[in-house]
Amino acid sequence: MTAIPLVVDLDGTLIRTDMLHESALKAVRERPLDALRIPVWLARGKAILKQHLAQRADLDASLLPYNKDLVDWLRGQRDAGRTLVLCTASDRALASAIAEHLNLFDVVMASDGAVNLAGKNKAMALEQRFGERGFDYVGNSSADLHVWNSARRAIVVDAPKGLAKQASSLCEVEREFTTPGSGFTVWRRTLRVHQWLKNILLFVPLFASHHFSDVGIWQALALAFLSFSLCASSVYIANDLTDLESDRQHPRKSKRPFAAGALPVWKGVIAAPLLLLASLAIGTFVGNKFLIALAIYFLVTCAYSWGLKRLMLVDCLTLAVLYTMRIVAGAAASGLELSFWLLAFSGFLFLSLAFVKRYAELQLQLLRGKHKAHGRAYVTSDASLIQVLGVNSGFAAVVVLALYFNNENVLSLYHTPELAWVGVPIMLFWISWVWIRAHRGEMHDDPVIFAVKDRASLIAGALFGAVLMGASAPWPW
Repeated sequence: MTAIPLVVDLDGTLIRTDMLHESALKAVRERPLDALRIPVWLARGKAILKQHLAQRADLDASLLPYNKDLVDWLRGQRDAGRTLVLCTASDRALASAIAEHLNLFDVVMASDGAVNLAGKNKAMALEQRFGERGFDYVGNSSADLHVWNSARRAIVVDAPKGLAKQASSLCEVEREFTTPGSGFTVWRRTLRVHQWLKNILLFVPLFASHHFSDVGIWQALALAFLSFSLCASSVYIANDLTDLESDRQHPRKSKRPFAAGALPVWKGVIAAPLLLLASLAIGTFVGNKFLIALAIYFLVTCAYSWGLKRLMLVDCLTLAVLYTMRIVAGAAASGLELSFWLLAFSGFLFLSLAFVKRYAELQLQLLRGKHKAHGRAYVTSDASLIQVLGVNSGFAAVVVLALYFNNENVLSLYHTPELAWVGVPIMLFWISWVWIRAHRGEMHDDPVIFAVKDRASLIAGALFGAVLMGASAPWPW
């Protein structure tokens, strides 16, 4: 047993995030005008800023991304008889809430609106309380070097490369806790690169009009695809930042980089506008009509993220519109006309997929014994009705597809229009298959991810494409 107290940093150490960033994000999200007040508070001192933000941000300590390995180790130290001290530059209100949740610390030292307890200030406060070399310190950043210079031992957590070596020159490094860095894999997940598959819908007008040999259209659509993908990633990041609490209560979404603390939220705040600017810059090479479609998509997506997704049924209708907007944007980029039939088919099909997404989420919440989906206007008992609405929407899409293939203007595009009719039962099978899998609880809550991984869906898609190509081909008979 040792009498030497163990002092633990909070931001980036005990939790895989920063409470200043989290509280600022939540305050601005809930009170947008606070964005104008932040510079004023900061001018009065960082401690004042943290205090004001802490008063406005009612953060749930149970949802924060804790460093579980470190927490387990700290519990072992506590059981061995050590005094544990939470010492952080975060505001005392937030630090106390976290300490109360963990029921782990004997003492809490934090910023109080007058003193920002970071770096040299933290080192001085600890020296005054425990004496020089009278404590061990758990930290993660270069600011903690001031504290390690006064500590007996250092425990280094998730630190930048070389920091442990710097700490070892000041005191003995007892232990290091490391986790994988925020490299390519984390950014790929953050940008949702796999979701870029949805933007292949931009090419639908090209295939529907059979302008396969027009190189100019292909080039325009390639740029449009990249522009749309960067815009979508920008919105995904913004949505993740505004939906942190809901994501952290979701069994799968809690593993997203920002929710899990694998990526600092400040990087998302910077990345989102940069991606949007890059998207707009590329879009200027496509044309003004495409930029208008891109802007509408962006605004509708923002409206969805900031409020429409919390409105029952409106959320699914909005998702259907966002899918369909990709086809509209493809037409704008390529200069091709859109038929009523294509838009109607797309609208009903994507509405069905939106209902699949919501139905799968409700099924998951039902299995977890919850009555209501967090951040949504649905209760779990709505699942059966959502299923009915979704199946009907899917079958309506199939009916529209059949009418589309019977339209005189469409028939002129095919050498063997009778063969195109085979696509109708294929689409009917796929819609039914998706809903059966969803009913069995085997649906990923994003039907796009399900479709690209599901063998039956891939086969159905390949057969549908082959049928349309075969109907277009000039057969000798």
